[in-house]
Amino acid sequence: MNQPVISAKNLPDMTDFLQRRRSMKVKGIGEPGPNPDQIAQILTIAGRVPDHGKMVPWRFIVLAGDARQRAGEHLKAAWLSEEPNAMPAKLELESERFLRAPVVIAVVSSLKDSPKAPEWEQVLSAGASCFNLGLAANSLGFATTWLTEWYAYNAVFAKAMGLGERERFAGFIYIGKAQGDPEERDRPDMQSIVQYF
Repeated sequence: MNQPVISAKNLPDMTDFLQRRRSMKVKGIGEPGPNPDQIAQILTIAGRVPDHGKMVPWRFIVLAGDARQRAGEHLKAAWLSEEPNAMPAKLELESERFLRAPVVIAVVSSLKDSPKAPEWEQVLSAGASCFNLGLAANSLGFATTWLTEWYAYNAVFAKAMGLGERERFAGFIYIGKAQGDPEERDRPDMQSIVQYF
């Protein structure tokens, strides 16, 4: 049975969580990761974001299990495209980036031709999907971090991962169980960035 759609509701637990949420450094993320059913739920929630014109300007690539190592082979080739004289140890290090968490989900910004939805709005929708994906994983008890390291901007890696001409990585969401508590970081001074007009 379908649940009713909610536009607004007083959710004090959610408010408390959002006021204190913190990304986990990737070194603090470990096993276990979400199972296939949980991944499906996370991705469904990641798709519940503002999307002007219903363009669905994003898609997901799930890296779990051996897929992380296969993608790591593409990282080697991508690193060589930037550093042709890279030492074997450095290549090995780069190839292991996706092994730092049990599950990594790449969010791909996938622009659509539309007179209704400007490209900028589509890019923002992909960013919202990244954040919603992390919140969905958090709601299931997993720690997350959203990374865009060098490989997010490497054309060789993008091609190897099947990205099209109008696609780019919006981010890689690393997901697993927290190995300890995240550290707080400095937050913005709200008085310096809020204006009432």
